[in-house]
Amino acid sequence: MTFVKITEQPSLYNDLENKSVHELLIDINNEDKKVADAVEKAIPAIEKLVSEIVPRMKKGGRIFYIGAGTSGRLGVLDASEIPPTFGMPPTYVIGLIAGGDHALRNPVEGAEDDMAAGWRDLEAHGANELDTVIGIAASGTTPYVVGGLREARRRGILTAAISSNPDSPIAQEAEIAIEMIVGPEFITGSSRMKSGTGQKMICNMITTATMIKMGRVKGNKMVNMQLSNAKLVDRGTRMIVEELGLDYEEAKRLLLLHGSVKKAVDAYRGGE
Repeated sequence: MTFVKITEQPSLYNDLENKSVHELLIDINNEDKKVADAVEKAIPAIEKLVSEIVPRMKKGGRIFYIGAGTSGRLGVLDASEIPPTFGMPPTYVIGLIAGGDHALRNPVEGAEDDMAAGWRDLEAHGANELDTVIGIAASGTTPYVVGGLREARRRGILTAAISSNPDSPIAQEAEIAIEMIVGPEFITGSSRMKSGTGQKMICNMITTATMIKMGRVKGNKMVNMQLSNAKLVDRGTRMIVEELGLDYEEAKRLLLLHGSVKKAVDAYRGGE
């Protein structure tokens, strides 16, 4: 059976340079509307993955995203948002991109074509059987991701793949295949568009659901967020006001004393 890349098929639109700005934006938006439906179809696989991640993470396991280009950048982005949002150390969710951090802003020639580099990068972080490796590649064929998943799985590490083509090579290498079939891109082959949007949505779902199950959210609030700027201090203070019925200044004093909403509330209720 021949592997067909839907992501490379011709756009449903043509003569883009002759369209008005309004027409271009409407057409892009119409294509973007398809992404959420494609992600919805992948929820059973996402649910299975999160259910496997949580018990591993409770034992000290980590999530590794591996990808190249846009896919790699989105993994790094999601990982970088975990400490400020949930107050988890940056060692719990790690994004690895082919070519290293330099590739976040610049193309690195040939980096994604190195089949052995994915595992080398994982090995440098001491990846082990408690960890989870999630390969991201819209095409599903990126050698950096294929090789990393293959070696991780061979060593007994939980593996998952996020791709936009059915039955892709990375899906075949992973235990859990998350296939988000968004169809041809608005600009033919530009997988930073619908595929990238869907990848971001799925990464959000994976880590947000995992962090909630790890106890990093109370009710619907980010009670463990880092207090890294005035906006977040104000947000945390208002959470404590709402939770404990204190005045604003006392709530702020407690927050700054204890360093997080959760710690402040627990200390107050514990009879500070």
